[in-house]
Amino acid sequence: MPDTIGELSAVELTAAIREKKISAREALADHLERIAEVNPVINAVVTLDPEGAGALAHRADQLTASGAELPPLHGLPMTHKDTNNTAGMRTTQGSIALRDFIPDADCLIVARLKAAGVVTTGKSNVPEFGAGSHTFNDLFGTTTNPYAPTLSAGGSSGGVAAVVASRVQSIGDGSDMGGSLRIPASFCNLVGFRSSTAVIPMPSDIDAYAWLGRTGPMARSVEDIALFMSVTAGKDPRVPHPAGLDPADFRSSLETDMRGVRIGWSRDFGIGVPVEAEILEHLERQLAVFEDLGAIVEEATPDFSEADLVFGNTRAMDFAAGLGPILKRSGDVVKSEVHWNVNKGFALTAKDLIETAAARTRLERSVQAFFGRYDLFASPCAQVLPFDATLRYPLNVAGVASETYLDWMRSACLLSATGLPVLSVPAGFSSAGLPIGLQLAGNHYTDMQLLRWGRAFEQQTGYAAVAPVVIAGAGIGDQALTTMSA
Repeated sequence: MPDTIGELSAVELTAAIREKKISAREALADHLERIAEVNPVINAVVTLDPEGAGALAHRADQLTASGAELPPLHGLPMTHKDTNNTAGMRTTQGSIALRDFIPDADCLIVARLKAAGVVTTGKSNVPEFGAGSHTFNDLFGTTTNPYAPTLSAGGSSGGVAAVVASRVQSIGDGSDMGGSLRIPASFCNLVGFRSSTAVIPMPSDIDAYAWLGRTGPMARSVEDIALFMSVTAGKDPRVPHPAGLDPADFRSSLETDMRGVRIGWSRDFGIGVPVEAEILEHLERQLAVFEDLGAIVEEATPDFSEADLVFGNTRAMDFAAGLGPILKRSGDVVKSEVHWNVNKGFALTAKDLIETAAARTRLERSVQAFFGRYDLFASPCAQVLPFDATLRYPLNVAGVASETYLDWMRSACLLSATGLPVLSVPAGFSSAGLPIGLQLAGNHYTDMQLLRWGRAFEQQTGYAAVAPVVIAGAGIGDQALTTMSA
């Protein structure tokens, strides 16, 4: 067992609490001490409720002592992403427009985590309304990377990534429309998982059929990802999606044999997506890990030529539907990138929507043709290494100028457009010691097999065990933590 509580995985910590080796209150104390130590550097936790968390941990210890059956995540301390509603706890989505918003109810993923025994402690930082894969906003400031605290932690689940990487907590909830779980995982040496459509449902009063955005986990091990999925997956009557996966699927064995597994690898998705040379060179060396496990790796890709159209128009429509009313009410305090994306959505015509549906259909046919030949698609997760945190986004990638704030995220957005389950796994470090992630995608609803393949890579490499050293005063500015009373 690791020397400190913070180094424990969720599987290890919950087992220790159940076995009375560690109390929930001891786990919480370590969690809060670690926040006090690292948050002035990384600025990841923006709201904290130590009194409320203390009461929850006390009740958890009483339940342990009672001999009653304990839930799967019993006593596990966790901050939640600030775009995920938490009942009675401020949820700002990183916007001045919602600086005082306190939801009456938890969103589904938070409700299921609480039901599984999580001790909610606070909220982690996000870019405004989750727009973009770099975590900064005018309300709380910028979250930085524990491995290099002047650089970006990624986003929009950047606060989650920073606290998990910093050993504040073992696992966290995030969300992913255009890479918001995968890119911060890549930047912070973590595992990030975007599951298949509606595996973790996202109930909505605006569009119950929305498919592009997902909620999901980030952790330091695939085993913890599976544990998280086992308590958050499962149908919800408010989401009329016929497919899905049973939570019990994620409690099955993670063992696998990769002999004969066919992997298609692409440097540029077949459409010239720019990626920094060092990332490509590093990842192509890492592919030998799969070959050593008996897999067959070849250069191959689905036809992504229309994926930008599918992603861009679907995202714009979702932004217009969800954020249009907020811009009408409080648009003067919302960042320009959100205005651009919402306006693009309102400008879509019936012809645009028809073309988007047809392009998505052709994309799906190409995806299925690919999986008729291959079992797994591998690609760069992020197109750039962690960058200067004072930037809004990278102005160019490998010499190619970024025309919008989404261009440097295309490596993740293209796979979002497919709807496939996608996993980012730690794949090592650059020459400057910056984390690099490998992106793996399986066919629809092969989520558990995808996790098995990711774990096989993880076991061979062990990169996630390399922890950052967070040094006081190494960040880019003051943190902006708000402490709540119970």
